[in-house]
Amino acid sequence: MHREDRSIEWPTILLLFITYGLFAVATTVVWDLAPILALLAATVAIAQFSSLQHEVLHGHPFASQPLSETLVFPGLTVFVPYLRFKDLHLQHHYDPNLTDPYDDPESNFQDPELWSRRSWVSKALCSFNNTLAGRMLLGPAVSFWALVQADGKAMMRGDWRVAQAWALHIPGVALVLTWLLTVGSMPVWAYLTAAYLGWSLLKIRTFLEHRAHETARGRSVVVESRGPLSLLFLNNNFHAVHHSQPNVAWYRLPQVYFTNRDHYLRRNDGYVYRNYTDVFRQFLFRAKDPVPHPIWPVAKLAGQQEPAGSDDPTEGWDIGGVVKERHSGLVVAPQ
Repeated sequence: MHREDRSIEWPTILLLFITYGLFAVATTVVWDLAPILALLAATVAIAQFSSLQHEVLHGHPFASQPLSETLVFPGLTVFVPYLRFKDLHLQHHYDPNLTDPYDDPESNFQDPELWSRRSWVSKALCSFNNTLAGRMLLGPAVSFWALVQADGKAMMRGDWRVAQAWALHIPGVALVLTWLLTVGSMPVWAYLTAAYLGWSLLKIRTFLEHRAHETARGRSVVVESRGPLSLLFLNNNFHAVHHSQPNVAWYRLPQVYFTNRDHYLRRNDGYVYRNYTDVFRQFLFRAKDPVPHPIWPVAKLAGQQEPAGSDDPTEGWDIGGVVKERHSGLVVAPQ
């Protein structure tokens, strides 16, 4: 996915350097003065960095993809290699497969037949993971285990693309550890805690990004927030717009949405929330969706008939989820 606009997107570059600066200050000066505040600041910086990685994999801020990816080479997110995030997220952007238990790598839905054969312990874990509280508390651990398990099997089968992603991640993480051990004062355990909490913050966004719906265009949400979480997520809460036009820069998404609000709400069949306060109030301890896909396999068939984005007049990758078994092997669902 490459954008046609060849200009440099300075707001993205500025925010990236602010994010690096926040992480640097949090892990040095602030840690010595106020460790709790430093941990919170590092958490925000890591979550913001992950959102910026998402912006980069969609072709920003430079027209040159290698140059853009150089900006996010350090492994601040530690648990997820950038290239795995990129490959899986771009696969997710094939909208006809959205929410598919097998073909959408960011789906948290499971095949109902396989769900019926799970143990009560597995069902209880997955069901709690389908509440917002569960997604934030357990989601990063579930996601990391699923990713490592699936990628380990892929590398054992000789998948060199997966092996390359993890190999390149090692020097990226080494850069961060070198900073912590030579310049910073924040201990490694605190950094890992911040990385986990940063991933947890991103789970707020990904929790309800997609729903089961008969049509592909009706599966992506809009949360009409313009607050701090919207900035942290780089306006990806306008998710129906992002899936319709994935190459639009983050700072343009609100304008694109509000200029064509009625169109997008018709397009996604009114899948909208006013803000994240509403999301917390409704789903903190209550599941928004069942774990087994409620309209499987109807959603897959309908999605294949309707490519996403085909009726958009303005048209020009959090990782999380669970491992899902099928007869031919395992797939991981990251978001």
